[in-house]
Amino acid sequence: MKSNIRVRFAPSPTGPLHIGGLRTALYNYLFAKKNNGVFILRIEDTDQSRYVNNAEEYITNALDWCNIPFDEGPGKNEKFGPYRQSERKELYKEYVNILIEKEKAYYAFDTPEELNAQRKQHEAVGKTFIYNWHNREKGRLKNSLVLTKEETKKKIDEGGNYVIRFKTPQDETLVLNDEIRGAISIDSNTLDDKVLFKSDGMPTYHLANIVDDHLMKISHVIRGEEWLPSMPLHVLLYNAFDWETPKFAHLPLILKPEGKGKLSKRDGDKLGFPVFPLAYTNQETGEVSSGYRESGYFSDAFINMLSLLGWNPGTEQELFDLEGLISTFDLSRVSKSGAKFSLDKTRWFNQQYLQKKTDDQLAKLYLPILKTKNIQGLPSINYIKSVVSLIKERAVFVKDFWSLSSYFFERPEEYNEKAVKKQWREGTSDLINELIIVLDSIDDFSSASVEKKTKNWISSKEIGFGKVMQPLRLAIVGEMKGPHLFDIIHMIGKEEAILRLKTIIKKLS
Repeated sequence: MKSNIRVRFAPSPTGPLHIGGLRTALYNYLFAKKNNGVFILRIEDTDQSRYVNNAEEYITNALDWCNIPFDEGPGKNEKFGPYRQSERKELYKEYVNILIEKEKAYYAFDTPEELNAQRKQHEAVGKTFIYNWHNREKGRLKNSLVLTKEETKKKIDEGGNYVIRFKTPQDETLVLNDEIRGAISIDSNTLDDKVLFKSDGMPTYHLANIVDDHLMKISHVIRGEEWLPSMPLHVLLYNAFDWETPKFAHLPLILKPEGKGKLSKRDGDKLGFPVFPLAYTNQETGEVSSGYRESGYFSDAFINMLSLLGWNPGTEQELFDLEGLISTFDLSRVSKSGAKFSLDKTRWFNQQYLQKKTDDQLAKLYLPILKTKNIQGLPSINYIKSVVSLIKERAVFVKDFWSLSSYFFERPEEYNEKAVKKQWREGTSDLINELIIVLDSIDDFSSASVEKKTKNWISSKEIGFGKVMQPLRLAIVGEMKGPHLFDIIHMIGKEEAILRLKTIIKKLS
């Protein structure tokens, strides 16, 4: 079914993509797919002074890792291209001239020094300087509203610096509608005349954004709360061009874990968790920021977590695959208030997704880690699957597997000091020597069989089970941890189990 829904994610390539920006991309993607629409990537690189070379590649890699690729964008289905604003410069000049002709915009020739002097004069009498209806035509400022056409043309022809400002209407009450926040009323007299274009031929964000959204037939502008103050200007620009205004939805902030303040790019690693989807290396400083992918998170778990930072499905359900998110997502259930980031909850999501994977999937993910260890004779994938099945419930990440299961693959070289003091007492070596004889006599070395024979032997000696079972675990594992002990003994086999018992006796006696 064809849809007129077209949304865009329009980041600036000024560095790595923050998870707040990625959530904006995700909500745009979910909304588009829910409504059989189109998800567009547009690179807003008008500010060339802040451009970072590898930032655009980082953005597309992050979207791909999260499995939310764009439908149209740089190098892909360029129906309304180009999709980089720096490649659309001529367009913006054409459209700002339309506003000049319609007397909706004007040239301003004030220097930064002159504007700064105006600010200081206002501050001296307890006022705030705003370049708008209040002073733009009173002769204190240099612009085409007070200069003649000839004077204006002469100044432009002389090649001096100028800007083109939007002529904000006076004495109007704007009633704006936000899909998340409802009706918002604004007095146009409180707005300043924003700069739309500079004499260097580059538009500001405001003009480029509106022109591109119109030409790319964007139906819904879903963006971060920080752009809410720009909404009146953007709606006024649509009105000035006599264009249909898209629907706006401003997403809540992602807050720091304590709930105070926006989670920013500068918080990366300072707070003990990544704020970027992928690791990022600053090419100028060499500084490396961690990413969720490299930290061991599954992309689907990460996306599930991110989707619920500011949106709720209206039910108690927390686990959603991407298809489930698409079918359930609704802008009306996006919160107005900020959403607190929780590292514990983020780890919980990854743990849930790890448990949902099959032992076969997890064994294949574990295999590359095992190959980096100096294990003599790498075991079969079936052995690794059996190991994973026994230890996965204690893991949050696949990278946790080694610390949870190293004793399945290699003999302990040392023993936990506290456990040795507590469990290895006078007479323990004698008991373990006897146990070696018991184990050696067992033909059926299954977990159940070994457990039965061992426990029968302990009972026959009329001693506490702990006197044998605790030192036995210490000998097999190296410390007091791990799954069912007889499952481990069965897995490593009779020969290895006996060898480990002999080794601990030798080391501790």
